[in-house]
Amino acid sequence: MKTVKPNTPIQYIMEKTEFCGLDFLVDERVLIPRPETEMLVETVFEMLHNTQRTISNTKILDLGTGSGCIAIALMVRLCSPSILSKTSRGGRVEGLTKKISDCTMIASDLSEGALDVARQNARIHGVAGRIDFAKSDLFESVKGAFDIIVSNPPYVARTDFPNLQKEVLKEPFMAFDGGQDGLDMYRRIVNKAAEYMNNGAFIVMEMGFGQRKGIIEMFKKAGGFKVVSEKKDYNDIDRVIVAQWISS
Repeated sequence: MKTVKPNTPIQYIMEKTEFCGLDFLVDERVLIPRPETEMLVETVFEMLHNTQRTISNTKILDLGTGSGCIAIALMVRLCSPSILSKTSRGGRVEGLTKKISDCTMIASDLSEGALDVARQNARIHGVAGRIDFAKSDLFESVKGAFDIIVSNPPYVARTDFPNLQKEVLKEPFMAFDGGQDGLDMYRRIVNKAAEYMNNGAFIVMEMGFGQRKGIIEMFKKAGGFKVVSEKKDYNDIDRVIVAQWISS
């Protein structure tokens, strides 16, 4: 029988969790997907659905993929026009293969262990051939330009560590460590993103409590970006921000 350490999250014990209506393999190598992160998948999917994008070879980059939950849940929907996918808001939306049948996606992570879990999850859900998993420190080993960049960066401020649940501290440190103010990864992403975006492309990111103003200021300082959408979660916390690259 496997020995369970004190304060081990139940998801690690069960070796799975649910995200966007799909079961994902999780272990100590990856952050446990949270329900609020489903908003990222919904946001990207709705953007593609509402605008009925017909860009040839639409390219999506998932930065810091972890378990692969964002990239995989999105690709499952894009590849399954006959399957109605459940969203965290209780609604159901159809896949979009007929509109973006040639959509390609890269999912990057610095952790080889996390990429191993992500690849397993991609195989489980039948999209292994549709996602290119790359070991990369954010953009470091990524090449090309993208139409959408999506990311759930680490955003817990180190000053908040004493307030974290003991179970959270069992998750990979680098998956939630956002630096002293929680915004280190956002700075790195915003400062480099334009080099990897087609003109008119979007960047969609999850954010933590109280971080909205700081992230908006980053986009303004970087120049060339326009914040076009923001979403709150069920607890009325600013959770998703969408910015568009409007300068070539």
